[in-house]
Amino acid sequence: MIGAFAAGPGGRALLTGYFLGLGMIMAVWGARMPAVQEAAHLGTGGLALVLLAAAVGMVAGLQIGGRCARPARLPALLTTGSISLAGCLVLLGQSGSLSTLLAAAVAFGLAHGVLDVAANTAAVRCQNAMGRPIMSGLHAAYSLGALAGAALAATTARTSHSILFTITGVLLACAAVAAVRVTRSLSGTDHHPTAGDGADSHEERPLLPSPGRLWLLAALAAASLLGEGAAADWAAVHLHALGAPTVASALAFALYSAAMAAGRLTGDRLTTAFGAPTVVRAGAVLAAAGLTIGATGTSTPLALTGWALFGLGLSTTVPSLITAAGAGGARAVARVTATGYLGLLAGPALIGALASATTLSTALLLPAALAAAVAALAHRALENTTP
Repeated sequence: MIGAFAAGPGGRALLTGYFLGLGMIMAVWGARMPAVQEAAHLGTGGLALVLLAAAVGMVAGLQIGGRCARPARLPALLTTGSISLAGCLVLLGQSGSLSTLLAAAVAFGLAHGVLDVAANTAAVRCQNAMGRPIMSGLHAAYSLGALAGAALAATTARTSHSILFTITGVLLACAAVAAVRVTRSLSGTDHHPTAGDGADSHEERPLLPSPGRLWLLAALAAASLLGEGAAADWAAVHLHALGAPTVASALAFALYSAAMAAGRLTGDRLTTAFGAPTVVRAGAVLAAAGLTIGATGTSTPLALTGWALFGLGLSTTVPSLITAAGAGGARAVARVTATGYLGLLAGPALIGALASATTLSTALLLPAALAAAVAALAHRALENTTP
């Protein structure tokens, strides 16, 4: 018989490592994209195909992960997903043609999707076992890993990307292998308080999301991640359009990322004190107001402040939505995550199309409006959510 799911500092620390590693790999890959493009002699269209291949693989991986992420299989999915993702990063670094890059990108996206679902499903189960919010902190680890990966890529800019990808991939794969024994502890069954524990199990267990509520969670995840995609691809462009110097333009996304990481580091305590619906609603209002002010203003300091407030406000949204979906199991987590990533992938292109028809400042009001919609619907989507 499988024992109870691993709770406490050990399980949380292990999952923190997985989220850190995932964030680092994704940042290293993204930051050295120009070098990948140059090495394979790709134009803009060729690079777009590679990114599309990775996106297709990721969506497929999310679906596969959702079907396979049963409690007994979680350790295997975490370990094989991590090793596969690290190995695919190495392959991407060695690929010198469009065909090999496309194949490696599909595999990379597939491994990313499987690992993403496995890590988030394990995080929900660990949170349930501990009886208090930890999801925001784990997503903060992803953000910190991404910052570390971006810094690593920047400091090794003169080093060949293939060497960087190989060293990063090998080190993270070795870390996953070293953690195999501890990862096996994540295969236990969930523990929920019962009458014998002196608690009312009906009050402690989160309610299973209905199909309608699950789609609402997915839609809000897409709205939130559309904003993240807009920040990643358009924040620097927005500052440049205002006449900001190159350093200030680059600082826009850094401030956004740092504010999001800070918000996630404090998100669990705020959720414990005030509840997920209140925290997400207040954060979404802050995000909508911040980006609206930053987008409609004409000064660099105001725009930088707007992007920082946008990141801070959205910081707890996705962790809270995944927590709510987690009551429905791995497939529910996969649906919310996959729909959210569609927003992340489609958002930048949609912003670009709107900017072409109007202005970039006007187009950036879309993610601000979607943040306002998240604020309006947060209580309905997250009511009765408990760790």
